[in-house]
Amino acid sequence: MVDSDQVNRRDVVKGATALGVVGLAGCSGGDGGDGSDGSDGSDGGDVTITIGGTSTGSSTQAAGQALARAASQHSDFLNVSVQETQGWTANLYEFDNDQIPAMGVDNNSLSKALNDEGPFADDPVDTLPDQGFLFTSLQIHWVGLEGSGVESVADLREGGYTIYPIQPGFGTRLLTEEILKEAGMWEPNDILNVDTGDIPGAVEEGRVDALALYGANGVNLSGWCQEVDVRSGGGLNLLEVDDEFRQVIEDHPGAILEEIEPYGYEQEVTAYTDTMTTWSLAGQWAFSPDIPARATREVCRLATEHEDTLRESDPTTLEYSPEAMTQTVIPEIDVHAGVANFFEENDVWDDSWSRGDE
Repeated sequence: MVDSDQVNRRDVVKGATALGVVGLAGCSGGDGGDGSDGSDGSDGGDVTITIGGTSTGSSTQAAGQALARAASQHSDFLNVSVQETQGWTANLYEFDNDQIPAMGVDNNSLSKALNDEGPFADDPVDTLPDQGFLFTSLQIHWVGLEGSGVESVADLREGGYTIYPIQPGFGTRLLTEEILKEAGMWEPNDILNVDTGDIPGAVEEGRVDALALYGANGVNLSGWCQEVDVRSGGGLNLLEVDDEFRQVIEDHPGAILEEIEPYGYEQEVTAYTDTMTTWSLAGQWAFSPDIPARATREVCRLATEHEDTLRESDPTTLEYSPEAMTQTVIPEIDVHAGVANFFEENDVWDDSWSRGDE
């Protein structure tokens, strides 16, 4: 994927091409040309892109806030704001209902939306906008609570435990739920459905036996997962993973299997295994065709030219390169015109891709 990540290019492409990816975004605000007064934002006025950034403490929120900081410091016309939402999967419904003008989204949720599968089978969406570019890979993995009796995925297969498969509405939850059902771990256990802001308290009070947590890009845990770590009282350990569970991850078109050294924890988590086995999920910014091309071109420029500013705000920021940013492009879905311009200027455009209207 990118030089600093453990995910290689082949795996990212696997996670993208089997899924599909699209983008959403919108613009508002500015002294002129913001779309709110009937103009298209192409007349040189300021443009504000408001991103649906999922919940407080999420990796998407952190990445969005970093982008907002870079725009504030290094762009003479672009502003970025970040709005709290209920997750990557939920963002697709929010966009379809004109509730958010931009968002981070994951490939797996997009695949389900594009093909009317999963939660979208009974409640499909009508509108999916243009693609943007890769901004994160979330490495989802199991931890068990000390004293719970859970030491391996084999224990979860036997059942009888209370497990937390991430907050409903999150793209990470959708993928995790699919993995667990395929692995035979969903029905035998009690599912704890609470928001990420409530799960640290549940861990502290001993109301959960095992959790799916995630880090970003091999650098650090997501904010809410860090809070779980702190409030667990030193009682977290990675679960041992067997070949059967690995195979489920490998067979899922939306997941990328990684086996890496643990990172991000303030405690030792290796009582049962010293390997973090993850079902990783790529996410991207994506943009409505209504956004001016110059605005999304500027977002690309900020990502590549001001990575240090992004990393000051969000230490898990990718090491961006134009090639890395293309890794989630799906030929069947338009790439936003401004992103397409950026890819062409940097010689990473593929003629098999389709360009959105300017």
